Amino acid sequence: MSAELPEFYFRVRENGATVFRVDTENRQRRIEMSEIAVVNIRNGQIKPHGDHEISAEELEVIEDWMDERTTVLATREIDDIYRAIDYLNLTTHWAQTRAEEDQLDEVTDALLLAMHDLRTVLVRKKADRLLKED
Repeated sequence: MSAELPEFYFRVRENGATVFRVDTENRQRRIEMSEIAVVNIRNGQIKPHGDHEISAEELEVIEDWMDERTTVLATREIDDIYRAIDYLNLTTHWAQTRAEEDQLDEVTDALLLAMHDLRTVLVRKKADRLLKED
């Protein structure tokens, strides 16, 4: 059972990816990957690699990937926030039921500062939203 390889491969990197065209149609039937572009999701920039001119087909594939990647990252980001809520609850339970005094001494100040910072930002942002509604 042989599966067809995709025509393009995206090597994910911070803020985007390096885009390769995948080729198996050579004499040795080896996988060859030619770099064609570098993309930056944050600013939407697509830079061709070297002298390569990006075709309309390649541009469409790259833009589709960028849209899908942006959606994946947004989903992961909100999922991470829900995990943080779970961790806060688990941390509260740990502090209340199992933490030793020396462990609490080690983490209390850092936790209090982080929670104070988060609370300050959340309260300010909520106030801003409420003011916009009025």
